Amino acid sequence: METKQLNIGDNVKKFRELKGFTREQMADYLNLSVSAYGNIERNKTDLTISRIQQIAEILEVEMSQILNFDASQVFNIEHNDVIQGSNSKIENHNYVDEYLKKYILVLENDNARLKKLAGEA
Repeated sequence: METKQLNIGDNVKKFRELKGFTREQMADYLNLSVSAYGNIERNKTDLTISRIQQIAEILEVEMSQILNFDASQVFNIEHNDVIQGSNSKIENHNYVDEYLKKYILVLENDNARLKKLAGEA
């Protein structure tokens, strides 16, 4: 059985991009050099649980989302099996469904966080 490698750095990068943060901002928030932060995104740094939690808090996502986020499904990168014909269609809708579920979860978490902030303001 093949073990799926965690691409935490890739996941951090995708969430950072979704949130509109620059590498420089993330490095500053984490009190790291831009180079050291870049090593996180390139999966060259083994992250501690506390560092992943810190990144999750900055990006306002759950730590489990960073650990389990499959960017290839969310951004429809690897699974574009297309059937040729009069209209091109995605062959496997399961990947699209998984993308939608994960994206909805991200949006629901952001929505709940914003509601909480609005209530506290």
